Amino acid sequence: SGMSYSFEGEAREERENSGGMLMGALLIGFGIYAMLAIPFRSYAQPLIVMSAIPYGLVGAVGGHLIEDYFKRDGYGMPLSFLSYFGMLALSGVVVNDSLVLVDYINRRRREGESVLAAVTAAGAARFRPIVLTSATTFAGLFPLIRMEATQAQFLIPMAVSLGYGILFATAITLFLVPVNYLVLHDVRRFFGYLMGEARKEERCSESREEDGELTAV
Repeated sequence: SGMSYSFEGEAREERENSGGMLMGALLIGFGIYAMLAIPFRSYAQPLIVMSAIPYGLVGAVGGHLIEDYFKRDGYGMPLSFLSYFGMLALSGVVVNDSLVLVDYINRRRREGESVLAAVTAAGAARFRPIVLTSATTFAGLFPLIRMEATQAQFLIPMAVSLGYGILFATAITLFLVPVNYLVLHDVRRFFGYLMGEARKEERCSESREEDGELTAV
């Protein structure tokens, strides 16, 4: 008979729990979307806010690569099950910066400003609060990331995911959210134009039909 092998230990636990992790991620995404859609009264604007989440995950992976480079203990910083927990928590944190921007833009638009003026004002007015919030969050997590105590080692992957994910997502959010807002506005105007043209063509067609009936009479 041939020889067989299997990965056990942490690898086996990750395999067994990956299904639950995926379901948790879907529930978190749906919950965030629902909580944003209600106050915004929009189906599209929550997607603008949530567009920062994938970049936060990229930052979390990049943070593991950075810490893996600086660690010289022979173990490095591989992605672990707790890293994924950190990414799930990160999904609920990185939307805060986007939420602040979108809410400010909406408020300025209700005051009568144009979309471009509101987006420009939001970037300037919310730049400092967003950067300070993210920087202080990372500063609070950094001592844990650099801690070498044995008791703290199992928490470090989660802190790396949160800290570096927030930093990277913040840098992207300041550019991505205003651009996405303008793109959404242009898409709405385009479809509004198409619908307006369709209604105009329908009214013209009805008018021609009525004229034809009057002529026949």
